[in-house]
Amino acid sequence: MKVIFLSCLFTLSVGLSVGAQTPAKAPPATTVHRKPLMLNPAVAKAKAPETYRAKFTTSKGVFVVEVTRAWAPLGADRFYNLVKGGYFDGAPFYRVISNFMVQFGFSPSPAVSKAWDKATIKDDPVKQSNKRGYITFATSGPNSRTTQVFINYKDNGGLDSQGFAPFGTVVEGMEVVDNFYKGYGDGADMGGRGPTQSNLANQGIAYVKKSFPNMDTIISAEIVTK
Repeated sequence: MKVIFLSCLFTLSVGLSVGAQTPAKAPPATTVHRKPLMLNPAVAKAKAPETYRAKFTTSKGVFVVEVTRAWAPLGADRFYNLVKGGYFDGAPFYRVISNFMVQFGFSPSPAVSKAWDKATIKDDPVKQSNKRGYITFATSGPNSRTTQVFINYKDNGGLDSQGFAPFGTVVEGMEVVDNFYKGYGDGADMGGRGPTQSNLANQGIAYVKKSFPNMDTIISAEIVTK
């Protein structure tokens, strides 16, 4: 399985914040997936509206992302299909780094993560900067975007020249995003205390519940009107 990342050098430059923090409330013991599992990426190729909003209900509260398709059409379409199909329901915020970003995109179901592992989309040109609150696909190299996305905690303009193209921004609930549990920091495979991406892919939410009880999760995500 390919490792999805932003930029190891950039991550190291901003550092980690894994000091003492007030433990967050543990995620719900069970999460009911409202829709059939997304096991066939080939059928999830609807064109997104020119603008749309996605509402995320999480273990810390609600935040809303507004997507502008003109910013990054391929990314906007992929995100639209993932949200609409229920891909993110039950997914963990597995990489939460203070003063940098929060990343998510592994399904709670290993079978679903495996199905999407090779479902890549081409890169979009970078038209917007990675400002605070902007949401962007992570990559493992050119034309490798699949399901991993991150929300910037600060203005990370250094990512722009590396090809990370924002496709939307948090318009409601950024304080919720700011409050996700940061005690695990980066993944253990990248020098932190958090989960490894291979274990997330192979074991899903069971791995998170067993080893990372304070990790915040998405309860549900849905497309909403303004």
